[in-house]
Amino acid sequence: MDELTEVQDKFYVINKPREWSSFDVVKKIRNLGRFKKIGHAGTLDPLATGILIMCVGKYTKKIDYFQSLPKTYTGKLVLGKTTPSIDLETEFDGEYPVDHITTDRLEEVRQSFLGVIQQVPPIYSAIKLNGQRLFTHARNGVNAEDLEIKIREVEVYRMEIDATLFPEISFEIECSKGTYIRSIVRDFGIKCQSGAYMSELVRTKIGDWGLDRAQEVSEFTSDKYEVLL
Repeated sequence: MDELTEVQDKFYVINKPREWSSFDVVKKIRNLGRFKKIGHAGTLDPLATGILIMCVGKYTKKIDYFQSLPKTYTGKLVLGKTTPSIDLETEFDGEYPVDHITTDRLEEVRQSFLGVIQQVPPIYSAIKLNGQRLFTHARNGVNAEDLEIKIREVEVYRMEIDATLFPEISFEIECSKGTYIRSIVRDFGIKCQSGAYMSELVRTKIGDWGLDRAQEVSEFTSDKYEVLL
């Protein structure tokens, strides 16, 4: 088993549990599979769940390939309140009106995100600035306005919303590498002349790999791996 583990190049599709960091999953799968070389393709926030692709052996050289693939997310945003992290990792810091937001306005805002867009990553993210992760600056009390966070260009291929439970809005987004869903949620609230936070996020697909092919960490087996043909 040790010899196979070391020389066989493969990858695993894992469903990340809520409140686990992506590194937590890497560490757990490394120990369970007794892998010496392993890495993941695409970080998920601790409160998010869904697909993490774990590359083993020489497949760690393919991490950039997996990261470049389109990704699909489902989730929920709630209009009328904000948090510094744009999700429920931090406490509410603002309340805003929602009575003025019409169905037509929601549709206009949805359409505004389609195609190539520019977005500012959340301050609670793992991007490095001045040698530190942005979330380190945030936890040290630095405001996003005081940092020169680089704007990035990303593409949203598809965005669907369901406002049946307004002000909670369910969404499904298919997007390019580097897209921050929390930034879309933040900007959605701003464009509605309100505020918004994300209450739920699931990455349901990376490229052709969906949750139907994912293993739970608690049920992980090193025998259920995949390779690129």
